[in-house]
Amino acid sequence: MTWQILGITGLATAGVILRPFQWHEAIWAVAGAALLVLTGLLPVGAAWTGISRGADVYLFLTGMMLLSEAARREGLFDFLAAEAAKHARGSAKRLFLLVYLVGVLVTVFLSNDATAVVLTPAVFAATQAAKVEKPLPYLYPCAFVANAASFVLPISNPANLVVYGRAGLPPLLDWLRIFALPSLAAIVVTYVVLRLMLRRELAAPIAEPQKFPHLTGGGKVAALGLAATALVLLFASARGLDLGAPTFFAGVATTTLILLARRSNPWPLLRDIHWGVLPLVAGLFVFVEALDRAGVTAQLAGLLRQAPAVWGAAASGAAVAFGSNLVNNLPAGLIAASAVHQAGVAPDVTAAILIGVDLGPNLSVTGSLATILWLAVLRREQQRIRDRDFLLLGLVAMPMALLAALAAMLV
Repeated sequence: MTWQILGITGLATAGVILRPFQWHEAIWAVAGAALLVLTGLLPVGAAWTGISRGADVYLFLTGMMLLSEAARREGLFDFLAAEAAKHARGSAKRLFLLVYLVGVLVTVFLSNDATAVVLTPAVFAATQAAKVEKPLPYLYPCAFVANAASFVLPISNPANLVVYGRAGLPPLLDWLRIFALPSLAAIVVTYVVLRLMLRRELAAPIAEPQKFPHLTGGGKVAALGLAATALVLLFASARGLDLGAPTFFAGVATTTLILLARRSNPWPLLRDIHWGVLPLVAGLFVFVEALDRAGVTAQLAGLLRQAPAVWGAAASGAAVAFGSNLVNNLPAGLIAASAVHQAGVAPDVTAAILIGVDLGPNLSVTGSLATILWLAVLRREQQRIRDRDFLLLGLVAMPMALLAALAAMLV
């Protein structure tokens, strides 16, 4: 039975990553989960248990998607990108830095998926306004910073909720004590590596944009809503509360205010949200429940118990980082979280695993949901990127940032 479960979950995960027939990732995740139940390998009750464990993540994702889409439609991200282009003053290197910093800001307070989905097209528009011939060097930061800055705060990546799911997120001050320095190290090292490796592409001057979008009233409401949401989530995190419900209600409230102010039909906004993310994540939770029942996570937990303290934490983080590129970081995070829960390991091991889950996907384009979404946006903007080109950057950027972040965390 174990090999059958491994086979189905492995094939379904490969479908999520490779998207055969160009089918949406959620189709493969749901199909794999359904097949586990229909073949009797996983009881219906167990599948529902797996799905229900993701309740906080679903609420978090829904709230963030509402906030992000409302802000996008009101032009907030276009405004931020245009401001970056304006302040670049004809310097490609300065534009690259400003795009990176905006990406850090959006990732920290809106999650890495928002950076991939809504900031990427805004940055592309900014490069068009600056008459950049090759926009890809300015689009790379939208993918890399989405992962590098995704553990600054608990709200910066849904995977953070997954890794600490059963144990609960640490209070905000504890989180900052653990992850502030590693996050800074990852952000700085990733920037330096990208800046050096793309130096030839950033040598040419760029034009100064002649037209700049103005921030509309709806955009200002969206900005205030995002700021208020960030404060609410920081308060909830400081109190050690779950983040899903506050994020959901903040997203609904902000979106409702914008729609009422504009007297707009909510359907176009709801239609443009990537709702397929929710069944995708639900399917991944079912996979983890099946692997848990097959004894896979128990074996991993045994390995974690035997690992020495400091080196065990570093090795666990590195293993998860590279493994995320084979199975995607969400299932890797779910499996690791379950193993950590069973093993009862030291907090350093859990922290190292979270860093690996968040930062590891900077190695390849299949490593995280955020990077997959980034690729989808690039296709929509008719920008093509070869997997090899991303990998060449990732082979340098990810290990160096991972080493710096793990060293900062353990020290």
